[in-house]
Amino acid sequence: MENPVLHLENADIYQRDNLVLSNVNLTINKGDFYYLIGKTGSGKSSLMKTLYGDIRLQSGNGMIVDFDLKDLKDKEIPFLRRKIGIVFQDFKLLNDTTVFGNLEFVLKATGWKNKVEIKEKINEVLEKVGMQSQYYKMAFELSGGEQQRVAIARALLNDPELILADEPTGNLDPKTSLEVMHLLNEIHKSGKTILMATHDYQLIVKFKHKTLKIELNVKVENCLKFQDKQLFR
Repeated sequence: MENPVLHLENADIYQRDNLVLSNVNLTINKGDFYYLIGKTGSGKSSLMKTLYGDIRLQSGNGMIVDFDLKDLKDKEIPFLRRKIGIVFQDFKLLNDTTVFGNLEFVLKATGWKNKVEIKEKINEVLEKVGMQSQYYKMAFELSGGEQQRVAIARALLNDPELILADEPTGNLDPKTSLEVMHLLNEIHKSGKTILMATHDYQLIVKFKHKTLKIELNVKVENCLKFQDKQLFR
């Protein structure tokens, strides 16, 4: 039986006052892996930001991990982000802090207090991404690929129902991109649901998953098109 973790219905996506995507209809079920593809400026990041509460959903309906995006209150956003894992293109690590410190900061910010449990959880996620031996290094000492592995570990800390990866290989060389993609693929195989925005078509061909494509129409109207589903504006 399908178990939706994300559902948008006739949703309009805005960037400031500009309509970027309209009439978006989308359902992602537990265990799915979808690519979100489209040219630069087509609305990928705006859609992702709407999903994690950085941009408000002004019209239409949207549910993500049991949160109503249309009626999402500021005080609810931290709780939403505890149930989703976010991986950014530019990592967004605390550069003057150790790998362990970066992850500890997130856990404490989301209510973890027991030092033993914090250490165990950090060791667990670092082991999953192959970075357990690097826990003592400062973030700025890491390569781009290593920083992204730590960012993925951070996304896994609170056992998220959905992982949103916004161009996670965008700042990486091809070899490192493949390594990160292998890692995301393994995480998906473990049962995680992933929506990944990307412009790297080589990865899409090599790691086959369902694809959502944003196309710009001549009338500056966007069309979201799945290979097996379609969302129009």
